[in-house]
Amino acid sequence: MVNAEEVKRNVTLNAKKYINIGIILLVVIVILSGFYVVQAENVGVILRFGKYTKTTEPGLHIKIPVIDKVYQVAVERQLKEEFGFRTLKAGVTSQYSRGNFSSESVMLTGDLNVVVVEWIIQYRVEDPYKYLFRVRNSRQTLRDMSEASMRKVVGDRTFNEVLTVGRQEISQTVEANLQVLCEQYETGIRIKQVVLQNVNPPDAVKASFNEVNQAQQDKEKLINQARSEYNKIIPKAKGEALQTIQKAQGYASERVNGSKGDVARFVAVLKEYEKAPEITRQRIYLETMGKVLPVMKKKFIIDETGSGVLPLLNLDN
Repeated sequence: MVNAEEVKRNVTLNAKKYINIGIILLVVIVILSGFYVVQAENVGVILRFGKYTKTTEPGLHIKIPVIDKVYQVAVERQLKEEFGFRTLKAGVTSQYSRGNFSSESVMLTGDLNVVVVEWIIQYRVEDPYKYLFRVRNSRQTLRDMSEASMRKVVGDRTFNEVLTVGRQEISQTVEANLQVLCEQYETGIRIKQVVLQNVNPPDAVKASFNEVNQAQQDKEKLINQARSEYNKIIPKAKGEALQTIQKAQGYASERVNGSKGDVARFVAVLKEYEKAPEITRQRIYLETMGKVLPVMKKKFIIDETGSGVLPLLNLDN
């Protein structure tokens, strides 16, 4: 028979062996749990007995096992929140959720019209400590503040402003107001951009609104066409009128100056004629004949006292 004491001794040795192995494993686990890795875009926020201790940069670090607790916060990554829609898969052909988010997007404008506004908030975590511990659920708080800011700004503008020319101003105003709220609430968030994705009338009136828009576009098109024709015809007519006026003025100046020149020449000749009438008369006669005679083909010189010369002239040629 097996000795009972020997069996008891073996059981005791085996128990001690397993206990030692367990202790060794526990020590190894505790030691390994003292190491942690902070990912590249994150920082590690360390709590010791529930109190903030420090913030660590990306890489391998050591903490007190069991006592220290690590929260990793993405501070280098730009985050976003979507309102009025949800993107399931981004890419060349993005996929969006078919859920109903009208409670976020349906708003009332300043002139008491309903409009559907979809927008995106892009932000980064600037202070991880404030982001984790100064506000409970910072992400939901940001969404609530974003929706409140957007409704306030849209409510101060008319329906047409929200849908057309006021979109850029609305984005900038919401961004500024939201950043002020983030600082007041100490969320540790820095707003980077507010982007209006879609601004549309409700589905119930969308068809009528599109017809109104089409009519306005047709109106603008006709006005632009009329202005184009006006710009083609009116400047050309004005140019032609100015050209005619300038020609008339030139012709008038030419005639007046020519007449003044003729008068001045006549006066000068008259003065010379009064000084020596016979000489002037003879000079004028000679100058006139000098102009007339060269253009004549035949010349007949007849004695002023001669008679009966007519039969001598060959008038057939």
